[in-house]
Amino acid sequence: MHNSIDLSGKPFHFIGIGGIGMSALAYILAKRQVPVFGSDIRSSHITQRLQENGAQIFWRQDASNLDFYRQKSASTDEAAVLSSANGEGSGGLPAIAPKPVRLAANGISSPVDLPQVICSTAIDGTNSEYQAALDLGCPIFHRSDLLAALISEYQSIAVAGTHGKTTTSSMLAYVLLKAGLDPTIVVGGEVKAWEGNARLGEGPYLVAEADESDGSLAKLSAKIGVVTNIELDHPDHYQSLDQVIEIFDTFKERCTDLVGCIDCPTVRDRIQPGISYSLNLDSGADYTVDCIAYRADGTTARVWEKGQILGQLSISLLGAHNLSNALAVVAVGRLVGLDFATIAREIATFEGACRRFETRGNYNDIQFVDDYAHHPSEIRATLHAASLQTKGLRSRATRVVAVFQPHRYSRTRAFLAEFAESFSDADLVVVTDIYSAGEANEFQLSGQQVADEIAAHHPRVHYSPSMSEVSEFLGETLLPGDLAIFLGAGNLNQIIPEVMAFHQQVEQTALAEARHRA
Repeated sequence: MHNSIDLSGKPFHFIGIGGIGMSALAYILAKRQVPVFGSDIRSSHITQRLQENGAQIFWRQDASNLDFYRQKSASTDEAAVLSSANGEGSGGLPAIAPKPVRLAANGISSPVDLPQVICSTAIDGTNSEYQAALDLGCPIFHRSDLLAALISEYQSIAVAGTHGKTTTSSMLAYVLLKAGLDPTIVVGGEVKAWEGNARLGEGPYLVAEADESDGSLAKLSAKIGVVTNIELDHPDHYQSLDQVIEIFDTFKERCTDLVGCIDCPTVRDRIQPGISYSLNLDSGADYTVDCIAYRADGTTARVWEKGQILGQLSISLLGAHNLSNALAVVAVGRLVGLDFATIAREIATFEGACRRFETRGNYNDIQFVDDYAHHPSEIRATLHAASLQTKGLRSRATRVVAVFQPHRYSRTRAFLAEFAESFSDADLVVVTDIYSAGEANEFQLSGQQVADEIAAHHPRVHYSPSMSEVSEFLGETLLPGDLAIFLGAGNLNQIIPEVMAFHQQVEQTALAEARHRA
């Protein structure tokens, strides 16, 4: 195991290149003209974007993906090897052969020529591609090692926290971009402003989303760190909240400046950030707000900086949690030298990241919303935002229909009681089976148990175990005026197009019948 990432041009090979975190890093390297290879089991718009920028992708995770580094003759047709590996699903793009590999006397590539292999926590020792990299002697790194190396090259801003880090990092990156600072961006969600989850800029700043899920947050050393809040969210990795706090405390020590939300008691009392923000004017925070108005189309507030009024802030995102995220952006923006007028102007036009209260369409007068919320606190905040929106539509009856896919057996078991009480702002709750994310069902849990627990606190809960049954139920149940919000970090959102298509057909049929009657 090597311990030094080489960003000078040595090739990289990503096992699972299409993941949201892995693909962002691969994209930055590809834009820097570093040779990028990788594997995944299916193509997507994310892998298509990587291919368009020169990345070579194998459509399987297999030991043979590293075979071209074992070539014993410079005359081997390496292009044919890659073309065969890419095969179906490569999007029709021509394969590009790697540069010839310099061979050692034994016919195996010397370490200087071997790719640096990047893995996420999802890749374990049983993965044949990982084993092949070990056998070949490739330097192997965790995804966070590469992020740490990139962070060290910039005046970096790393946004961490159990909830809100994708929205906060995306909003901050957007403000810096629109303010002309040309940042490099690595975030955990896709943003329309830069058409993806990453962007290579020429300015001095890098904005990164910093993940605490596997403890790798402790590797990052940023000029500015941000902590939005701290809760136990990954019981598969942490045994207690204290273990989570230790990771954030290490992160604080590795950052030059730390900005934190003291509305979270754990951040306030245990992390004690040097620069603080709060939605409570009397909290003593450096950045606070008053005159808050939560509306169906967004939020406004007056912003204070260390006892002085900065001015009015307007955001199109809904709810108190998003106002808090925006206040974090104000604090960091001021720290890097932006005037408040510029910050406020750009925040006002930020539309949000994909899968963060993302409206996917409106058919048959039904609004379809996709949201990544998968922790009880996130679900409560998201559904409260949904209720704000529906309450603002006073001209007609509205319902919030929450469609929930629990994520991971370990999380479901740890927070079952909290999940049960998180849906009070929904008029109807639809629960489907648990998305395993690769976990074994050691606890013998099912979506039916989750639905039963929620039903003890909510009058209208329906359980549909499969995606097809959820789709069928929503076809029968959704009514004009409903806001249907799909909640979860798994694959639930894959059925949204199908459900929308059904209601689009209903809408078109009704219009045709109305025209016929006329």
